[in-house]
Amino acid sequence: MAYLPNIFFAALLFGSVFYFRRNLLFIKRNILLGKAIDRTDHSKARWANMFRVAFGQSKMVSKPISGILHVIVYIGFVIINIELLEIILDGLLGTHRLFAPFLGEVYNFLIASFEILAALVLVAVVIFWLRRNALKIQRFWKPEMKGWPKKDADNILYFEIVLMSLFLLMNATDLLLQNQGVPHYIKAGVFPISQMITPLFASLSVDNLIILERTFWWLHITGILIFLNYLYYSKHLHILLAFPNTFFANLDPKGKFKNNKTVTEEVKLMLDPNADPYAATVDGNVPEKFGASDVTDLSWVQLMNAYTCTECGRCSTECPANQTGKLLSPRKIMMDTRDRLEEVGKNINKNGVFQDDGKQLLDSYITREELWACTSCNACVEACPVGIDPLSIIMDMRQYLVMEQSAAPSDLNNMMSNIENNGAPWPFNNQDRLLWANDN
Repeated sequence: MAYLPNIFFAALLFGSVFYFRRNLLFIKRNILLGKAIDRTDHSKARWANMFRVAFGQSKMVSKPISGILHVIVYIGFVIINIELLEIILDGLLGTHRLFAPFLGEVYNFLIASFEILAALVLVAVVIFWLRRNALKIQRFWKPEMKGWPKKDADNILYFEIVLMSLFLLMNATDLLLQNQGVPHYIKAGVFPISQMITPLFASLSVDNLIILERTFWWLHITGILIFLNYLYYSKHLHILLAFPNTFFANLDPKGKFKNNKTVTEEVKLMLDPNADPYAATVDGNVPEKFGASDVTDLSWVQLMNAYTCTECGRCSTECPANQTGKLLSPRKIMMDTRDRLEEVGKNINKNGVFQDDGKQLLDSYITREELWACTSCNACVEACPVGIDPLSIIMDMRQYLVMEQSAAPSDLNNMMSNIENNGAPWPFNNQDRLLWANDN
C-alpha cells in the first residue's frame, strides 16, 4: 500500500505522455499532407533566426507592454518547469525535494528564483486578462475571435493562474512542515513569496498541513499534465511549434515571389522550337494544379504556419486592407486554414483515407472577397512574432482562381488583356503611346 501513490502517479504520467504523443503524431501527419518544399538551405541563417525570434522573442518586444509581459510569462513558465523534473522523480520514487541534498545553496537560489518568477507570471497574466476582457483591446474582439478562440485565450490565462497559485500554495504548506521538523519534509529551499502566505495555514495541525501540501502537489502536477494535453486543442501549440516554424521560415526578401514550376515548364515548352507541342511538360509529366484551392495544395510549411498561429492579431492590426474595413484578416486566413486541416485530418481518421466531403478551403472557409482585398504588401508577414506567412497562402489561392478558374476580378482581367494585346496595362495601342507628345 505504501507504493500505491507512486504507482498511481506513474500511470497518470505515462498515460498523459502517451496521449500527448498520439496527438502530436496526428498534427505531424496533418502537416505532412502538404506538398514537399525544401527549406534546408542557409542552415546558419535558419538557426540564427530561430534563436533570435523564437528563443530571444525579438519580435515580441516591438509592442513594449505586451511584449515585456509575454517575455516574463515565457521565461517564467520555462524556468519554473525545470522543477517539474524534480516533481516527476519525487512522484515516481516517493522522495521529497530529491535534488536538495545534491545542490545545496544552489537549490535555495533556484527555489527563490522560481517563486519570484511565479509571482511575476501571476501579475502578467492578470494584466493580460484585463487587457482582453476589461480594456477590450480591439484586436482581441474581431469577428474571428468569437466563440472558441475567445474561450481558448481565456482558458490559457486561467490555467496559468491556477498552476502558479498551486505552486506557491504547495511551497507555503511545505515550508510550515519543514519548520515544524516533520519527518520526510527536509529543510530545503528559500521561499520569498510563499512565506508571505503561510499565515493562512499557520493554525492548522500537522496532519491537516500534510493533507493540504499533498493536495496542492497532486493538483499542481495533474494540472501541468492536463495543460500539456490541452495544447493539442489550443492556439498555444505555438509553445512547441514556434521553434521549427521560425527555423523553416522563408528567408527570401519580403518582396520576392516564387516562380510556379509548372508555369515555368510550360513557358519553356512554348519557347523551344524542337519541343513536342503535345507534350505535357518539358519532362513529360502531367502538370500539377495551378495554385491552391484546399489545404492539400499548400506546402507543409504553410500548414505548419497554420498550427503555429498564436491568434495574437498583430498581422491583422498592421494589414492596410483590414484597417480600411475590408473583409480580409490575415489572422482569419491562418485560423481557417488550420480549421480546414483539422477537418481533413478527422476525415482521414474516420475513413482511413480522405473521403470527399464537398468542401474545400476556398469558398467553404475563405471567400474570394478576402483574397482579392490583399495588397500583397507583406505587412502581416513582417508583424508576425513567430514568422508566419499568410500572404503565401493568399497568393497561392489567387493563382488558382486566375489560372484554373479564370476568376480574377474584371479590373485585373482587363489589365492582363491589355498587357497581352498592348504590352502595357493601359487600353492604348503601343503604336499610340507617344501621341501625348504631339500636344506639347
